[in-house]
Amino acid sequence: MAENEHEQRMATPRMAAGALFFDDQDQVLLVKPSYKPKWEIPGGYIERGESPLTACRREVQEELGITPGIGPLLVVDWAPSEAEGDKVLYVFDGGQLRPEQFAEIKLDPGELLAAEFQPAGDLEGLLIPRLARRVKTAITARAQGHTQYLEHGRSPASS
Repeated sequence: MAENEHEQRMATPRMAAGALFFDDQDQVLLVKPSYKPKWEIPGGYIERGESPLTACRREVQEELGITPGIGPLLVVDWAPSEAEGDKVLYVFDGGQLRPEQFAEIKLDPGELLAAEFQPAGDLEGLLIPRLARRVKTAITARAQGHTQYLEHGRSPASS
């Protein structure tokens, strides 16, 4: 196979990274984008030359105006989309936000309308289905202490 043909077949996925933050009741912090109908987790696309963890930290700071510590990786999700092509999505553990940290949040007014803690049981109604599956798996991964690999928000072993 010629080098050019091989390069054309290599994946060039878009990548994004986000963080799960929790309150003292284990509710999950969600953000309401101004440009989408459903809620999201804090995060966004990874820039060229940027690591997933660095992107997660940058996006949290840009969107929420805070710089909490970002913990271990919880989930990697291969989630291609017909509209956007191949995507690899990373979810990190943002840990528990103390009330004073939550009070310091200053939303990016160009992107976000709200940030609220929501019970895990309400995720299906607030998030798109694939993200709801990803977040629920990330909550489980956090409790079990090990990273999960997903495809389209599902474990390939259960597909």
